[in-house]
Amino acid sequence: MTDPRTEELASRLAATRERLDAALAAAGRTDEVDLVVVTKFHPVDDVIRLARLGVRDVGENRVQEAAAKVADLAAADAGLASSVRWNMVGNIQSNKATAVAGWADRVHSVHSAKVAGGLDRGRARLADERDDVPPLPVLLQLSLDGDTSRGGVSREDLPALADHVAGLAHLTLSGLMVVPPLEGDAAAHFADAAEVAEGLRRAHPGAIGFSAGMSGDIEAAIAAGSTCVRVGTAILGPRPVV
Repeated sequence: MTDPRTEELASRLAATRERLDAALAAAGRTDEVDLVVVTKFHPVDDVIRLARLGVRDVGENRVQEAAAKVADLAAADAGLASSVRWNMVGNIQSNKATAVAGWADRVHSVHSAKVAGGLDRGRARLADERDDVPPLPVLLQLSLDGDTSRGGVSREDLPALADHVAGLAHLTLSGLMVVPPLEGDAAAHFADAAEVAEGLRRAHPGAIGFSAGMSGDIEAAIAAGSTCVRVGTAILGPRPVV
């Protein structure tokens, strides 16, 4: 028997996967899209339930919360922990980037050379301690409206940041991430971002990832070519009050 929370998560997860499949079919796509389940403010018990339901990618927004969950999952079930890929999807302060590199398997929100440098140093430190540490895949977060206070690098500064990240020994430039501006049509924002992502791929052929789309705009993101959606509320429900 499963507990009620597991049943709820299983139902929500299945519905979200059905949405993804329908969106891919509507867009005429046959490729696979990563589903990152964002567990911000939800307990590690939910991460355990999701992993047992087959979720591979778990996303976190906050550095300290994420590090605690990584440790708690490893302590609870080391085998299950090895099946989870931890994605940092939130804003990273440059003074915390080194720590993020110690637990993250992929970072979606690199917005500056300082953050990239901290991640590179943290990954180098980890590689000194272990023999099996690959470069950390990172995506550059684009600010579509140029308001970098909300996170992201301006499109004007993106090429220089991409070149910088590509030159770092312990990072792999994997693509572009975007959070649409609050104002305007999400589909138009994603189409705009897709053009920028294509330009990034032309300059850096390995940067094929396009992380776009959340609970409310999965379909628009998939239509624009998203290779990864970051879904929280649609699967976990409302965030707990903290």
